[in-house]
Parts: sequence; structure tokens; C-alpha cells
Amino acid sequence: MEPSPDASKALARAHEHALSWLAGLPDRPVPPASSVADVIEALGPELPEGPTDPVEVVDLLAEAAGPGLTAMPSGRFFGFVIGGTHPAALAADWLTSAWDQNAGLRTVTPSATAADDIAESWVLDLLGLPREAAVGFVTGGTMANFTCLAAARDAVLTRAGWDVGTRGLLGSPGVRVLAGEERHDSVDLVLRYLGLGAPELVPADDQGRIDPAALRARLEEDDRPTVVSLQAGNVHSGAFDPFEEAIAAAHDHGAWVHVDGAFGLFAGATPTHRHLVRGYEAADSWATDAHKTLNVPYDCGLAIVRDPAALRAAMSMHGAYLIRDEAGDPFEKVPELSRRARAFTVWAALRSLGRTGVAELVDRMVGHARAFADGIAEIEGATVLNDVVFTQVCAAFGDDTRTRDVVRRMWEDGTAWTTGSVWRERAVLRISVSNWSTTDADVRRTLEALRNAARQSAHGLR
Repeated sequence: MEPSPDASKALARAHEHALSWLAGLPDRPVPPASSVADVIEALGPELPEGPTDPVEVVDLLAEAAGPGLTAMPSGRFFGFVIGGTHPAALAADWLTSAWDQNAGLRTVTPSATAADDIAESWVLDLLGLPREAAVGFVTGGTMANFTCLAAARDAVLTRAGWDVGTRGLLGSPGVRVLAGEERHDSVDLVLRYLGLGAPELVPADDQGRIDPAALRARLEEDDRPTVVSLQAGNVHSGAFDPFEEAIAAAHDHGAWVHVDGAFGLFAGATPTHRHLVRGYEAADSWATDAHKTLNVPYDCGLAIVRDPAALRAAMSMHGAYLIRDEAGDPFEKVPELSRRARAFTVWAALRSLGRTGVAELVDRMVGHARAFADGIAEIEGATVLNDVVFTQVCAAFGDDTRTRDVVRRMWEDGTAWTTGSVWRERAVLRISVSNWSTTDADVRRTLEALRNAARQSAHGLR
């Protein structure tokens, strides 16, 4: 059946606007030009009384929203840890929206489940993780941590003879969670979701790596059911926990080990940087956000659990109306019953890049980060504060006041987006290299803007 004329015209116009947006990224200032209030006014705050032609709606949205968009897909966006979108994955995402599959049930959506199955196998192979592990395609890194730590919570309590699924947490032996002092805040967030409270913090070194000796000592203090959360890629330094020692200590004490690898897990996909995650395959669960280093569109995290039964026990539900499959269904590995067919984009990115392409992608990002570190080190008064082992660079420009001033000037300049933060009680300018499209020229342009911002700040210029 052909789509209606209105649908065809609206989709064609959206395609035009999308291509125009992508074509304009190299020359567009990275920060937005309009405020929330400006865009509300342009979109029109009042609900219309009657219908509006779909093409007119698409045009209005593109024209009103355009000035308020941040050029996050640009090769010069280095804020937070936000990847771009690889062309094959972007195209697959457009098809995913058009196909509109609720990808929870194997029998109902065989194509979506096939993509799940293949992408699961490829991800485990690429990262060198156990082939028997299960992969749930969730919304992002936070929900990947939630899913894995839910499985961890339930599993360690089950070992202690407590069925949290039927009895809840009240009256249980409790679960202690140990994490490094510099874990990502999303770990704390999902522990609150899970009713476990704040983690018990273990000392970390000057790059944010957990101290394995201190971890072992903390493990010996208490014999309650325990989960240890480790980190692949510190959000400031990019550092990786010492997995071999830390996992051995945790397993010696019967703890479940989880690895939060929102962007750093893909170090395992490249021979050049695989040493950073040496030993992480011995853990019990791993979380990553495919929108970061892998560069698929938003709404795609990967929750990976060694024991598929533990994952299904924590996530699955039952409904008489569901058409179940003996092979298992995708919804049993994620918090949602209704879910987007996220694996199409992961399949497309991996199919397009291949094993060597993913390795080259990761290595190129690391190379750009090191180029930033080298360039910043040449700026008068600037100091790179971290060991640049992966894709993160933290720099200071004298005291905190001047560093914040440089961050502000970079925002106002608009050439690139770099983020201000505080690391180890010091104001920093943070650069996260996460986009497949970043070029050597993008790095040079950003460094030139940074040199100008630092010079102007040093001399109090406007």
C-alpha cells in the first residue's frame, strides 16, 4: 500500500530539512542561538483549534527549532560524552521509525529480534566478553546500569536465600554496594531506583582508579550480600579501574562485579587499547551507551549480563495475552515491555564499520584526545591534569577563576563546545572526543579557539 499523499509529502520535506541540517554542521556555530522562550514563541504556544497540513507542521518545526539546536552531531562538539551518529546507523534509525515495530516479542517482530540476536553476538565477540552472556537493548547508559545492577541485586540476595521478587527488600539481609570514590553519578542514581541507597566508597588514585588493596580490605569487613561496581573510563580522566586485581578480590568474597563502561567499554574492541580493559571479561555484568563511542543515534544502551537466567529473573514479566517464544523474548532482558527496535542501529553501525572499522574509530578518537593534550600543553599558563589514556582531556588555565573564564569564552566564541567541570576540587575545562566525524582540522580549529580564549583571558580582553 502506498503511503497517503500527505505522508509522502511530509516525509519528503523532513528529509530535505534533515539533509540541510547535516550539510550545515561544518559551518554552524556549535552552541544554540535561541533560548527556550524564543523557540516556544516561534513554535506557537497555543494549541490550534483545527488541523494543520503535515508539510506545514514539518516546515514550522524545522524553522522554529533550528536556531535552538546545539550542533551535537558536529565534529567540534566535545562536551559531556556525547557521540555523533554514523551514517549507516542514522539511516537505519529513520527506517526504524518508519517500520514502527514494538520489539518486545520474538514471534511478533522476527526482523527486530533477528537484529537483536545478531547485534548481541557481534557486540560480545567484538568486546571479548563471554559468548553465553545476554544483551538487553535499553535507552542509554543509565538504564544499562540499572538493568545490570537489578540483576546483581536479585542474584546476590537469591544466593543468600532471599527472593526479592516476591518478598521485597524489607527484612532482607540487605545488599552492600562498593564503588570507587570517582564512580559516575549514574551509579548512585540507579542504586536509589533499586532501593539500595548510596554506595560505600572505596579510595581511588589520582586518576580516579579504584584502589584494589583498599577494596579487598573493605570486602573483608562485612559478609553481607555484596556488589562491586567498577569503571571503564572515568568521566574526567578517562582512566580504567585495575580489573584483574579488583575482580579477583571481589570474587574471592563472593561478590557480583559490575563494570560501568558508558564510553570506555569499547576500548575492548581495539588491539591498540585493549590493555586498558584487561581482565574485565571476568566480571558478571557490563553496561555501555552505544550512542557514545559506537556512534548510533540516541536511545540505545547495552546491558550485558553473564548469566542470562539472572537477567531474565530480574526483568521478565508474565501476561496471558503475550505471544511467548520458547527461545526467549527481547522484553525479558530490559525494563520495558513496549520497546523501540534499537538493535537495528547497532547492527547497521557494526555491519558498516566491521571489526577493523570499529577499532579504527576508537583509535582515531584517542589520537584526537592526545592531539588536544599536546596542543593545550603548548598554551601559556595551561596544564593538562590527567594522563590521557583514552578519549578524555582535563585542563586548567591557572587558577579556578581564569579556568572558568576560558570555559565561558569558548562558549561565547562558538567554534566548538568544551565543558566546564570540577575535578579533584579544581575547576577544569573538559574535552570529550566521542564523534566519528571529528577530523584533524576540527581539532586544529578548536585548539586555535582555545588559544585565543586563553590569551584574551590572560590579558583581560573582551
